[in-house]
Amino acid sequence: MHLSDCHNIADLRALAQRRLPWPVFDYIDGAADDETTKARNTAAFDEVDLVPNVLAGVETIDTRCTIMGRESALPLVLSPTALQRVFHWQGERAVARAAEKFGLWFGISSLATVSIEEIAALTSGPKMFQLYVHKDKGLNTSMIERCQASGFDAIALTVDTIVSGKRERCQRSGFTTPPRFTPSAVWSYATRPRWALDYMFREKFRLPNLDTHVDEGTGKAVSIAEYFNTMLDVSMDWDTAAKIRQDWGGTFCLKGVMSVADARRAVEIGADAIMISNHGGRQLDGSRAPFDQLAEIVDAVGGQIEVICDGGVRRGTHVLKALATGATAASGGRLYLYALAAAGQDGVERALTLLKDEIERGMRLMGVTDVRQLNREMLRRR
Repeated sequence: MHLSDCHNIADLRALAQRRLPWPVFDYIDGAADDETTKARNTAAFDEVDLVPNVLAGVETIDTRCTIMGRESALPLVLSPTALQRVFHWQGERAVARAAEKFGLWFGISSLATVSIEEIAALTSGPKMFQLYVHKDKGLNTSMIERCQASGFDAIALTVDTIVSGKRERCQRSGFTTPPRFTPSAVWSYATRPRWALDYMFREKFRLPNLDTHVDEGTGKAVSIAEYFNTMLDVSMDWDTAAKIRQDWGGTFCLKGVMSVADARRAVEIGADAIMISNHGGRQLDGSRAPFDQLAEIVDAVGGQIEVICDGGVRRGTHVLKALATGATAASGGRLYLYALAAAGQDGVERALTLLKDEIERGMRLMGVTDVRQLNREMLRRR
């Protein structure tokens, strides 16, 4: 199977599975507990059908929109995800270059494997920094100040990860950051020589946004669950979020909002956007899918704050359904992580080409010439 054989995100997932050692693939692909929420994130889109209009004269269409003050060529955001150089040696650099080429927002994690400063120098495209609030207040201040100095466009404060979800696939594989070659997984690493050679002989693994303050995750191998459960601040509350917004002073997004009450609180503290998200099903299993919650949150706060539907997106029609429900944009992580793992920057560009084509084709078949024309009259719930 080659990249040219990949015609959708599921194909890119299959190619990633072939190319990655199983503990690494399962870190991307896995979620919490029974993984029912992860599955629901995508299945939720199937509960709503599109109702197209015809004879609309769709020779010219406009997929552009404004997200958090910057124009995007598509109503799609590449959500921040951690540890990208573990999946492919190009890591965040590949995603940044692909996002700029396609005119899209992307984000890097606090646990990114490329520094804030390097990403800022690499691209002039719109970029967000996803902040985990650590117990080490100096580390939190350092990351915010580095984003200010580097000209990042937004900070997305992740609010759903005060403790780690129970990611059973990672427990079984013993996956850590940095990866350890555990006895149960050594055969998988040995039979993926391209990955193993890239990991061992290219630049040394590190977490450059954290390693100025903590050794865990770079010099000291820990599981992601252990990292979250020992390093992150479980006392984080709305006052914490308001203070971070004030300290940052720029465009501010809350990532991980799932309830109407929390969406209203986000408006009250002056957030510019919320990402309706359950962390890809990796935290609270049994929680609702973002798309399931989208309509009631839009009805409660729409127009006061931007609402991004994050998670489960695998098709261009999923993006159209989110916009028709009232979202500013849709976003996701696995949709490009599978592609990154499969083929680096070429893979990410392949994924974005496929999604762009699906969005454009879907708009023409829906009879809309501008994404702003999408509305609930074009949806029916089964």
